Amino acid sequence: MAILSIQSWVASGHVGNAAALFPLQRLGFETWAVPTWVGSNHPGHARWHGGAMPAERVAGMLEALADRGLLARCRAVLSGYVGDAAVGAAIEALLARARTDGPGPLYSCDPVIGDRAEGIYVAAGIPELFRDRLVPAADLVTPNQFELEWLTGRPLATLADVAAAAQGLRETGRTGKTGRAGKIGGGTVLVTSVEAGGDPSCQRMMAVGEGGAWLVTHPTVPVRVKGTGDLVAALFLAGLLRAGTVPAALAFAASAIHGVLERTLALGRDELALVAAQEDIVAPARWFPAEPFQP
Repeated sequence: MAILSIQSWVASGHVGNAAALFPLQRLGFETWAVPTWVGSNHPGHARWHGGAMPAERVAGMLEALADRGLLARCRAVLSGYVGDAAVGAAIEALLARARTDGPGPLYSCDPVIGDRAEGIYVAAGIPELFRDRLVPAADLVTPNQFELEWLTGRPLATLADVAAAAQGLRETGRTGKTGRAGKIGGGTVLVTSVEAGGDPSCQRMMAVGEGGAWLVTHPTVPVRVKGTGDLVAALFLAGLLRAGTVPAALAFAASAIHGVLERTLALGRDELALVAAQEDIVAPARWFPAEPFQP
């Protein structure tokens, strides 16, 4: 089972594809990584060098993979940080080609726009690219709460607000348009970093799909590193492909990220300790169940 992952790449550290590639491979997925931005490390460090890949270069790589017939083996496409809004056209072209003769691979879109601490940190035009083109094309969308608020245009003060906004967002996607309702991931929204009505001692994620809404809570690990959203998006996608249900995928993603963060804290790292925590990814020591959420 293969996954095509289209997002940023860093030589050192773990964000974007460098956060998704190893965990997906460790979980047994053949994964093809196409970079949209390349850097020495993420820009949160004092010294870094890098920049966005030219859109035509990204498009060319995707076309070459398709020309080799690899789309027939591709179970899912995962996209994250795009770097240049023009890359969106390349992703759309790939999806159109993959869906020519059927529903094609599941498309998981992580709409990387920003977060509560930093606000919007992507280039002009990229938030609109996600809202107007990529999110409506997706089977699975994985925003954090800040991004969900931007995509839906309203603040979310309560868990009920988050669930309603996620439900509204999933209804803008492919469910009901191409018959993918009922398929794995069809019309699913995973909301990470849920702050509404929260307790700072806990982290929460909510997933809303065809069968309802689920909430998972796990203790906050006092470590600040980049790439957690990229990792969770990959883990949730892997969980869906393996388990086939939204609550099982949600529980797996929360349990695995908690294990990775605990290992990162124990080692005193300023980047996700993915290699050291690989067993925590494959078989999390602590399991946090996803509970049905009723507003």
